[in-house]
Amino acid sequence: MTRRGEKLFIGARLRVLRQSLGVTQAQMAAQLDVSASYITLIEADQRPASAALLMRLAQVYDMNIQELSPGMNPQLSAEFEAALKDPALELDRVPKSEIDAVLQASPKIAQALVRIQSRFAELLAQSHDTSGSLAEAQATRPPERLHDWLFAQSNYVDALDKAAESLAQEMRLHRSEPQPALTDRLKSHGIRTRILPAEVMAGSLRRYDPHGKVLMFSELMTESSCRFQAGVLIARLEYEDLIEETIRRARFEDKDTQTLARVTLANYFAAAILMPYGRFLEACEKERYDIELLSHRFGASYEQVAHRMRTLQRNGAKGVPFFFVRIDRAGNVSKRFSAGRFPFSRYGGTCPQWNIHSAFETPDQVQTQVVRLPEGGQYISIARTVTRARGTHGARAQRLAIGLGCDVTYVPRLVYADPINFEGKEPVNIGLNCYLCEQQNCPSRAHAPINRKLAINERERSLALFAFEG
Repeated sequence: MTRRGEKLFIGARLRVLRQSLGVTQAQMAAQLDVSASYITLIEADQRPASAALLMRLAQVYDMNIQELSPGMNPQLSAEFEAALKDPALELDRVPKSEIDAVLQASPKIAQALVRIQSRFAELLAQSHDTSGSLAEAQATRPPERLHDWLFAQSNYVDALDKAAESLAQEMRLHRSEPQPALTDRLKSHGIRTRILPAEVMAGSLRRYDPHGKVLMFSELMTESSCRFQAGVLIARLEYEDLIEETIRRARFEDKDTQTLARVTLANYFAAAILMPYGRFLEACEKERYDIELLSHRFGASYEQVAHRMRTLQRNGAKGVPFFFVRIDRAGNVSKRFSAGRFPFSRYGGTCPQWNIHSAFETPDQVQTQVVRLPEGGQYISIARTVTRARGTHGARAQRLAIGLGCDVTYVPRLVYADPINFEGKEPVNIGLNCYLCEQQNCPSRAHAPINRKLAINERERSLALFAFEG
């Protein structure tokens, strides 16, 4: 959203919204209780949108008013800008104003260019590939397809979420301990649960034997993980048809993406059983999204609660639009889910200035940070490490870092913002990753921007590893 003191012109966005609703300017004006000439002036960018109009749009059309800001699709904006930096296009630096103009007027053309550039990169890799690594690269494509679909759904799957909420009510999970309730549900299907020694599980944490009707857990799994995996199996046993219908509607054509979608949707269902939407949202708002407190209340892990928070986007009952990211010590991104306006780079890691990396220095402690992206958006970032399963002497437990955050406009609703003095506090500037970031004199830079010429000074050594021409 445009910051205080600036005028917000939403002409192209408002026109796209109105046309998608199939209403005329006069009809929209009547629905918003304003004059038709006012709508005409706004669509022509001759009048800025007032705060009252934005609130009215949010109420009438049940939408997030941030969707009307110039960066309506931050993920597309990030990917489009990255595509334009491909050296093969031989483009000089494209001004941000031109990029925004294309995204405002022709987002579908921008999407097409992103797809073309992505396909070109794949073909280029194929032409140089001699080691079979292309097959591994191709294997990453189903997660991207699934990620794009989830982003389009605002990370919320209505039919599955409501079905899980009904099941949780039927199982009386609000009154019963979740472990016995889930175990009893599996018993109704004739399925036993067993906790087995790690050596017997031979590296697996969970295994289901459909013939013997036994769900086996490794002794290395935590109780919250066991409960979650029991929920996953219940989803596959009782709601397979609903999962398949969701996949069919999503129009995933290749089998790999469909298989991954089944796993992802079953996981989504399990989280929705343990943390039913209405009760969980109410608790989030009451406790101001205190992840650690909510994990105790709902018998879930920190990561599970953080995951669930980013799905609270039901029409008429929306929570804070969080983004979610998970990285390892090397900075590899294993999960990323966008929400609101926060963009992620499709390829590569994350900015080393981001507090998600420093979370490894203070294990199991929450860190907060206010960050600012190149386009000016400011966000509060909440980072903490998690341990996925219990370790042994010969195999240390895997430790990962979880990043959760949202636009600073939602700060009053978060308990994590209390220690932060926003008055006069300068945000930390971060980029998507080093290859795409054009911030000069950054001491954390690991690579030069892909479309900038290096500026090498033989007589000087600065804190920044790479300098480049502006």
